[in-house]
Amino acid sequence: MLDVQALNSRYGRIPALAGVDLRVGSGELVALVGANGAGKTTLLRTISGVQPASGGAIRFDGQDLVHLSARQRVQLGIVQVPEGRQVFGPLSVQDNLLLGAFARGSGNGLDRMMVMFPALAQKRHEPAGTLSGGQQQMLAIARALMADPKLLLLDEPSMGLAPRLAAEIFAQIAALRQQGTTILLVDQNARAALAIADRGYVMETGRIVLYGSAAELLGDPQVQQAYLGL
Repeated sequence: MLDVQALNSRYGRIPALAGVDLRVGSGELVALVGANGAGKTTLLRTISGVQPASGGAIRFDGQDLVHLSARQRVQLGIVQVPEGRQVFGPLSVQDNLLLGAFARGSGNGLDRMMVMFPALAQKRHEPAGTLSGGQQQMLAIARALMADPKLLLLDEPSMGLAPRLAAEIFAQIAALRQQGTTILLVDQNARAALAIADRGYVMETGRIVLYGSAAELLGDPQVQQAYLGL
């Protein structure tokens, strides 16, 4: 579904991505792990069109994306859940969800989101800014699902959450994968991300340095020492 080849991106004169190759097949959950500053968020932002590419190719269902806007990529089915959640605090939970469906012009997914995320149903008409961190993360994911994505890009969904809440978020992500959603997941919790993934990539300083099945990466001594605390 997603084929990234020799992708480069930079912030001014500073290179952020250097020749990144990455693939995500339909129905896969692929984890992208690495230290802070490795380029993981930049890669997601470049795939979604928020950050421009300075070289290389991004193909989605065989279509070249490099010259398409972020809005056009959303309309093709690429939807990103940003780092830090970025919900619209003064707006109600329901209105946040309706904004997620703006690109497709329909709010027909509301009832499905309320069933999928019961905590949001209880807060449906309350301002999103009053939700807990875990509830806001659920809302950010649900808002993205309202756009009916073919490819869901998740950036640090467990960031800042207590372990119990982070485990709930990872369980929701695993359930989405079981339902057939294609997911590219970035998270600092490498162990938890790889535990629910089919395959994984390890990034360092804007490059892919390791890749393989999730089980292979979990058993790799280099990954264990650098990212799993073993």
